[in-house]
Amino acid sequence: MTAEPRWLDDQERAAWIAFLAASNLVARKLEQQLKEEAGLSHTQYEVLVQLSAAEGRALRMTELADLLITSKSGLTYQITQLERAGLVSRRSCPSDVRGVIAELTDQGMDVLRRAAPGHVEAVREALIDVLTPEQRDHLAEGLGEVSRRLRGVGGRADLTP
Repeated sequence: MTAEPRWLDDQERAAWIAFLAASNLVARKLEQQLKEEAGLSHTQYEVLVQLSAAEGRALRMTELADLLITSKSGLTYQITQLERAGLVSRRSCPSDVRGVIAELTDQGMDVLRRAAPGHVEAVREALIDVLTPEQRDHLAEGLGEVSRRLRGVGGRADLTP
């Protein structure tokens, strides 16, 4: 016989619904802002951010996919779009013939520099400035724990597909 599910109580359900609504609305606002002001998707912006922060402005595709929490095929699609726009280039990995490295071009860095101020303002407007410092601390702590558990950090099981 199957055990009865642990249904959410009213407080748990309210937290879940608030998380879903807020995360979807914030994501939609940021996607819209980046499309309108920079001609980038949010995922493409995050690719540029990760590459700009990497040593030599380059990362192996597998490492970049892990940082972005995306599939290799999804990342390949985004890199292809960015490469066509001249913002990213790809090259073979010198230490592993199967590896591919994505590298931020100078043009990509320029686009990122122009896009960043508007994006940061949209992040502030949609989330950061809406919350008190205490609420931001709780949000960072709580969602940080969720991320750590789902990534398998700290000896917990990795639950990612």
